[in-house]
Amino acid sequence: MTSQFHTPLLHHRYGMIWAFGWNGCHSATWPHLLWMLWMWLGPGSWAHQGTQPHSIKIEGDITLGGLFPVHSKGPPGIPCGEIKKEKGIHRMEAMLYALDQINSDPDLLPNMTLGARILDTCSRDTYALEQSLTFVQALIQKDTSDIRCSNGEPPIIRKPERVVGVIGASASSVSIMVANVLRLFAIPQISYASTAPELSDNNRYDYFSRVVPPDSYQAQAMVDIVKAMGWNYVSTLASEGNYGESGVDAFIQISREAGGLCIAQSLKIPREPKPGEFDKIIKRLMETSNARGVIIFANEDDIKRVLEAAKKANLTGHFLFVGSDSWGAKSSPILDQEDVAEGAVTILPKRASIEGFDQYFTTRSLENNRRNIWFAEFWEDDFRCKLTRPGIKLDSDKKKCTGEERISRDSQYEQEGKVQFVIDAVYAMAHALHNMHIDLCPGAMGVCDKMDPVDGRMLLNYIRAVNFNGSAGTGVLFNENGDAPGRYDIFQYQLSNTTMPGYKVIGQWTNHLRLNVEEMQWSGGDRQIPDSVCSFPCNPGERKKMVKGVPCCWHCELCDGYQYQMDEFNCEMCPFDMRPTENRTGCRPTPIIKLEWSSPWAVIPVFIAVVGILATSSVVITFIRFNDTPIVRASGRELSYVLLTGIFLIYLITFLMIAEPGPVVCAFRRLLLGLGMCISYSAMLTKTNRIYRIFEQGKKSVTPPKFISPTSQLVITFILISVQVLGVFIWFGVVPPHTIIDYEELRPPNPELARGILKCDMSDLSLISCLSYSIVLMVTCTVYAIKSRGVPETFNEAKPIGFTMYTTCIVWLAFVPIFFGTAQSTEKMYIQTTTLTVSMSLSASVSLGMLYMPKVYVIIFHPEQNVQKRKRSFKAVVQAATMSTRLSQKSNDKQNGETKFEPDRTQ
Repeated sequence: MTSQFHTPLLHHRYGMIWAFGWNGCHSATWPHLLWMLWMWLGPGSWAHQGTQPHSIKIEGDITLGGLFPVHSKGPPGIPCGEIKKEKGIHRMEAMLYALDQINSDPDLLPNMTLGARILDTCSRDTYALEQSLTFVQALIQKDTSDIRCSNGEPPIIRKPERVVGVIGASASSVSIMVANVLRLFAIPQISYASTAPELSDNNRYDYFSRVVPPDSYQAQAMVDIVKAMGWNYVSTLASEGNYGESGVDAFIQISREAGGLCIAQSLKIPREPKPGEFDKIIKRLMETSNARGVIIFANEDDIKRVLEAAKKANLTGHFLFVGSDSWGAKSSPILDQEDVAEGAVTILPKRASIEGFDQYFTTRSLENNRRNIWFAEFWEDDFRCKLTRPGIKLDSDKKKCTGEERISRDSQYEQEGKVQFVIDAVYAMAHALHNMHIDLCPGAMGVCDKMDPVDGRMLLNYIRAVNFNGSAGTGVLFNENGDAPGRYDIFQYQLSNTTMPGYKVIGQWTNHLRLNVEEMQWSGGDRQIPDSVCSFPCNPGERKKMVKGVPCCWHCELCDGYQYQMDEFNCEMCPFDMRPTENRTGCRPTPIIKLEWSSPWAVIPVFIAVVGILATSSVVITFIRFNDTPIVRASGRELSYVLLTGIFLIYLITFLMIAEPGPVVCAFRRLLLGLGMCISYSAMLTKTNRIYRIFEQGKKSVTPPKFISPTSQLVITFILISVQVLGVFIWFGVVPPHTIIDYEELRPPNPELARGILKCDMSDLSLISCLSYSIVLMVTCTVYAIKSRGVPETFNEAKPIGFTMYTTCIVWLAFVPIFFGTAQSTEKMYIQTTTLTVSMSLSASVSLGMLYMPKVYVIIFHPEQNVQKRKRSFKAVVQAATMSTRLSQKSNDKQNGETKFEPDRTQ
């Protein structure tokens, strides 16, 4: 005999869930498996009790899941209680009705049928969670390697149907529990009744959508109504309990987030009010009499007694009520209190009764509705009869069901309020699948390979993108959080100036408010909206400073500094590139400045640079003209031209530092700022190093040192220069040159004096970094100059180079405190630019003056000295230099009273 087993087996030893469906194993294997199931679920788990059926299965090409509270919550130990006719059967039949309509529609999902797997949640979140695991069976990896039938054969695994989306659940607690599982398997979910605000969290419930608006929308609509009427000081009144308290809490929360609306008092009506309780409530409301607006979330009886108490206190026309949907357009709360209720604004969700469903449901019978496995139970409860079953004795106190009973004819019937939303949820899923099929399977008949299986994330995107007219003719769509738009009608109770006193529609709310203010009227027929405020508006440029302990009462304070009046309550800082207007109601652009050529801070550096460029050009021209004369040749022509090029670039940087910043100017600033000094000091370092090496080598050997030829010297110089150039080009790659406007540098307390400075994107640190390599070369050159100071000046340029480096170091040591010491000055830009350019020009002038002006003077004014002297060998030069050094040492020793003799090692 073959048995069947279809119960989810859950194994979580390693955090995995396994679900199996066996068909073909002998029953000898099952006790072990059932024992594992029981051990996992525990004694408190919900198994199917008695004859409770498991689910409804409708065959189709694509299967949808359904979760409905067919039964109420059972007593302790039993998951399911009595059947729920309206919220259970009506809603579940609405899904079946929608599936029939879709499957018979040739334009929606043509050549495809929608099937369903519908489960009963029994109005319990934990039971619903266990049931919903049925939906993920096809998505869970199955390991059956260690499972064998009693005959040793592997089991025949029945492949469970794949559920692509779930319709439900009803209660928010159930939807929250189920959504946490479905999101793990990327199964989209559309609820028809869950309204908890927390389900709007798209980070936690990203696969959850709903066709009903969340509860927060009603409170939002009421906040919008209050603000549209210009009120900013209201009280709230709530009946004790979840509805009233949560409604007021949502209103208060949203009003705080929106700003500009304050709560004078928040009062609660007890469940069992004592005599005189409502008189006390009216008295307390009058403690803040300026807060005439009263937001009321209360039941009908409490609303009626509040109105009676207001009338008793002779306050007719004082309070301006804004009521929730519990007041709506009902006449019972205002009966005999119409004059007190005049002007009350109320809200009511848009709903519609689906005529097609009424026709469908009232024709259901035991014969034509066998697919609904719970329909017989509904039939017994609806007609208060008992169906006969083989072997079961009929209770004597209950009549026998004939099967000829008819819904609505033999029993009371009124369509349940969420039927419209169930149908819309199923159609939303169908439209999403339809659009997905058009995109992925163009022209294909039925489900193509790209939709087998259906990708959950992609389907979710299609669900969020649907936009169609629902069963009631209203649009069905979702926002980014999966919420449907809130749709409410807004009423006002009008008594005067009308032929038909009563509730009049004055607007609608669908994610935003549409209020016809001109159609509103108040006590006595007044068209002017009454005030509900504590303090009057402040003057332009002043903000409202709230009085501590008195909500929405304020003092007016002027916005100061760089602040402007953002709204009634806040002064905000202007954006960094702006300053406040004169009346401080807005911001205006901050004027932009730069260093002008006509500025005294620019004239002096430019003058020095022009003189320096002319002097450098004169030296270059002189050297070129007398290129083959002894003085030019002795000075090292090649390195001299390189050094003069560096000096020329140092003078040239002055013009780039003063020119109007732009990408090209900024690029050349980066390149030339350190390049001129780098070229100059690289050439001088190469010269001093060459001299030092020659005479150090001469002390040891008559063999000349390596790399002292002009070509070698040029190569060494250009290698040193290339380091600077490479660094600059790396800088170009990392941060391309561009301009910025610095608004922080010149931002005094008085915003009228604020200015933005147009500059290149070079901070003080990057500027020093750009010069740092040149400073290293300068210091190194100074060290070599000091080491070579004892060499006779008849043989080299060491001493002029040394004096040049000493003077340059003094110039730059003076530059550092001036440059960084003015960082907080309002004239920082001018002082630092002038200091930098003058320091660079002075260092170039020192080099030019000490190294080349004497040579030019001799060449031009004493040409007789510019003649070829007797050429000496390297050995003779070294011997002469060594002898000169020894004579100098002996002279020093004699001055100290000592005489020291050494043999001549050069012979």
